[in-house]
Amino acid sequence: MASENTSPGTQPALPPAESERHASWLELFFDLIAVAGVAQLAHLLHGTPGAGDLGFYCLLYLAFWTAWMCFTTYGNVAADKVHTRTVLIGMFGLAVMAAAVPGVRTDHARAFALAYVLVRVLASRVWQHRGEVVADWPIAQLSVGVVPWLVSLWAEAPTRYWLWTAGLAVDLGLTFALSRNRILARAQEEWEERAAVHERETGPRPAAARFDARHLDERLGLFTLIVIGESVALTVEASSETEWTSRLGSMAAGSFVLLLALWALAVRRSCGVPLLGFGVLAPRFALPLHCVSTGALGALAASLGGAVEHVEERLPAGMRWLMCGSVAVFLAVGLVAGVISGRGARWALGAGGPMVVVPILLGAFAGRGSPSVLVWALVAVARWPWLYEKLDTRRTKQGTAPA
Repeated sequence: MASENTSPGTQPALPPAESERHASWLELFFDLIAVAGVAQLAHLLHGTPGAGDLGFYCLLYLAFWTAWMCFTTYGNVAADKVHTRTVLIGMFGLAVMAAAVPGVRTDHARAFALAYVLVRVLASRVWQHRGEVVADWPIAQLSVGVVPWLVSLWAEAPTRYWLWTAGLAVDLGLTFALSRNRILARAQEEWEERAAVHERETGPRPAAARFDARHLDERLGLFTLIVIGESVALTVEASSETEWTSRLGSMAAGSFVLLLALWALAVRRSCGVPLLGFGVLAPRFALPLHCVSTGALGALAASLGGAVEHVEERLPAGMRWLMCGSVAVFLAVGLVAGVISGRGARWALGAGGPMVVVPILLGAFAGRGSPSVLVWALVAVARWPWLYEKLDTRRTKQGTAPA
């Protein structure tokens, strides 16, 4: 994990703490509530979604994921000092957001926005008396991005959606615009100013909060695993309401194997982000990759459920692009993560490039094939990185073997 240069008056960047701590039952319960919202969001892409539907899904998913991550950060740093009541209130807020999704375009939009504001404010308040600065993921502590959401309570569509977008953009912008040392230095300056005014120390001097790297990797992996499980559940639900034929059997088997292949890339040997090694990236760079990859999995779940309903006919273009595009985005994250994890340019060209380009080509030219054939083609794409590494290992052994 790369460290930034320290400036005068700041503390040097500390490596993330590591322990044998695992996710608690409370944290697992919290994750289930969050993914229940993801399942609700997947229904926004039901049928033949257009560009507007996809954009709306991305907006709401980012809000859900941000709210979840704020409390995940709190649990990761606070460990056994977490206030259970605070987490339970946050869970209730996420549950309200999830319940509001079906009517979020109409009369439930204000309930969704209000629940988001309360969750974010509650998540930021837990740090006030801890004397810690979440310099690696400032969204968890800053609440300035909540202001547009609060204003949206008095706005109508589509203005309210633009306000939501602006609020999330402010959060992300501050996260990447402000360096770790700058955030910490600013917090210490404010503490010194308060101490000078009151002529005494006002609480502990701010220090950088340290992430538990192994615990964070586990939480990210569990969230990804639960999203994949929701994809299986949506496919099973759609299959139970469709006449069982040989094409449906092929489609169902292909969907399961495809999700299994994506699970192998993201969870089996990675930290919830496809092909990203453990502890390779700082949280402020690893967490956005996790958001994008799990969001793609949620969209894929919607497309697989819709494909089951069209198993005996051609897949509508919008649904085909949603399926192929979701896989392409997920594997594009894997390409970036694989290169960052040290797989090199040769791997990027031989394995990473095809697994991103081929799904796009399938989306453009596979309109005449059956949905089951398309799914099995995507299975081959998702398994290509594994096959490439097997072949590359075999070539290396043959090249170094004695004559």
